[in-house]
Amino acid sequence: MRIVPEKFAQTEQKINASFQSGYGTILYYEDQSVVRGLQEKFPSYADNFPIWSEQTNGMHQLTLWTALEDAGFGASIQHYNPLIDGVVAKEFQIHPDWKLRAQMPFGVPAAEPQEKTFEPLDKRLRFLK
Repeated sequence: MRIVPEKFAQTEQKINASFQSGYGTILYYEDQSVVRGLQEKFPSYADNFPIWSEQTNGMHQLTLWTALEDAGFGASIQHYNPLIDGVVAKEFQIHPDWKLRAQMPFGVPAAEPQEKTFEPLDKRLRFLK
């Protein structure tokens, strides 16, 4: 994915504001060599391993976000990848098999989270007997 230079300035400003204003940033990666290894070891489930890998990553994100919030920090999930992948990999010497999935800048909460509205639970969730 590429952004034309004229539009990158606005994106760069958002990235800098989000990441530089916090205490730190958690980078979430998935080691694709592990995923490939599991696909080779268990070929019957090969198509599922990339999906399970993403689901596991999401669980890690939720767990760490919850822990940060419990400790009094504010956090957000960002997805500037693949736009920033190369620069980040070079800066932190990340192995090429590691695929950046998300970024979580954290710090002092700047404001209370905005209220969100959702469809009623009975329209989003079904219990089957």
